Amino acid sequence: MVKITDENRCAWARGDELMATYHDEEWGVPCRDNRKLFEAIVLDAAQAGLSWRTVLYKRENYRKAFDGFDATKIARYTDQRIEKLLVNPGIIRNRLKVESARTNARAYLQLQKECGSLADYLWGWVEGRPVQNTWEKMEQLPATSPLSDALSKDLKNRGFKFVGSTIVYAMMQAVGLVNDHVKSCPRHRAVKSMAARR
Repeated sequence: MVKITDENRCAWARGDELMATYHDEEWGVPCRDNRKLFEAIVLDAAQAGLSWRTVLYKRENYRKAFDGFDATKIARYTDQRIEKLLVNPGIIRNRLKVESARTNARAYLQLQKECGSLADYLWGWVEGRPVQNTWEKMEQLPATSPLSDALSKDLKNRGFKFVGSTIVYAMMQAVGLVNDHVKSCPRHRAVKSMAARR
């Protein structure tokens, strides 16, 4: 196994310990845990217009503020609870983004009734197998894809907010629906082998 170093990991995760750990242990790993998938939707919505680093450094605060991303609890948030969240310095205090977490929790619960689970729904878009990309350079990574365009449109039709194609593609990368580690990164092969074992 090739050791991961700051020189050979994907360029976006270099020079920052938390980002490097996230890259080395989480990013691109196929995830089928419904709560973690819902967390990814909420956090990638919070990222809109910002860097992932900003959100990652606030992730633990989000987990505390949003009841561990328990969608059933979030769906019941009152307007008063939303106002309380909007003065929490540990999260991104954007009203539309905070309110979207409640909206998306409600849409998520409805989706579960229709599709069985969020995992079944999301993985159905890739027929249960991650898309294995083979980018040589970071500059080749797209911001969107035809798949993220279609998934974004369907999520919007189901009532989700802050699920534009760019946000959806970032979520797909994070939860392993696509393997977007560059080929020279040791995690590319590692993540690919995880998908093969499932």
